[in-house]
Amino acid sequence: MPPAQPATLASSAFLRACRRQPVDRVPVWFMRQAGRSLPEYRALRGEGPILDAVAKPELAAELTLQPVRRYGVDAAILFSDIVVPVASIGFGVDVVAGVGPVVERPFRSAHDLARLRPLEPEVDIPYVLETVRILAREIHVPLIGFAGAPFTVASYLVEGRPSRDYALTKALMRTEPALWRALLDALADMALTSLRAQVAAGASAVQLFDSWAGALSPEDYREHVLPSSSRVLEGMAGLGVPRIHFGVGTGELLGLMAEAGADVVGVDWRVPLDEARRRVGPDRAVQGNLDPTACLAPWEVVAEEARRVLARAGPEPGHVFNLGHGVLPQTNPDILRRLVDLVHEEGGRR
Repeated sequence: MPPAQPATLASSAFLRACRRQPVDRVPVWFMRQAGRSLPEYRALRGEGPILDAVAKPELAAELTLQPVRRYGVDAAILFSDIVVPVASIGFGVDVVAGVGPVVERPFRSAHDLARLRPLEPEVDIPYVLETVRILAREIHVPLIGFAGAPFTVASYLVEGRPSRDYALTKALMRTEPALWRALLDALADMALTSLRAQVAAGASAVQLFDSWAGALSPEDYREHVLPSSSRVLEGMAGLGVPRIHFGVGTGELLGLMAEAGADVVGVDWRVPLDEARRRVGPDRAVQGNLDPTACLAPWEVVAEEARRVLARAGPEPGHVFNLGHGVLPQTNPDILRRLVDLVHEEGGRR
């Protein structure tokens, strides 16, 4: 069981909004809020590999805390990466600057299943758990743990690097469905094990990143991906922490993503939040969905766009303000600070 939440966290606007409970103000946090847009991040992290930084608990904890101090956001997200579990078991994954995850020997056949042994958190990712424990002691807002969804992680393992068309991934999915299911089941178990360990260490919520699921049709998603995502999200149901499910370009999949079992469905900037609410149904909260590029505009434009998001979300409970994807590196931190203030001041009680 997860540790008991301090009263200040249990009553937080972020956790209440995730549960569609009334809040005094709309909570806000940003995907990739810890990152290159912050000068203090660049100064502390330097130029080393991200997986090296993740493996240093004190450093990773500080990088997690920096945007909380700078922006006044209502939640922190763990400084880590979605490929950490598969990298930690020795599959041969690295994160290359300017490229993304790169796999030394991509997944090609049933023989590669043996390379995906079960994750042992205290053995394979003890540094992640120590980072969570440090933050659970020091942080005053909820900490979001996370994992990569089976489809997105599988796409990296099969393609060998980021892809535009996911041709190899879709070919495996369609031509060898039994092998595909075995691959996604292994990755689902790994994600679930990681998330449960993060919650046991002190995380107050979790997010499942299916960043590239938008490459799929609803039919392919339902048949080939939904079961594995459900395996992860339903496996978290008994822990009592909010479960967020997010993808990019997933407008046509929002209803299915809600069906997978999340409490909150993340929405990118392509679908207005009132329409997103209709698609996910009344029993799910929504998260989003300001276009990250809007934050590169003058403040007056950012404010107008943010007010539009708040208006579309409507007055009912169950909205966590966020960007539709991650903070862009060239974003001015002062814009994000003002954006947090605007959402808190103008979001109103709901």
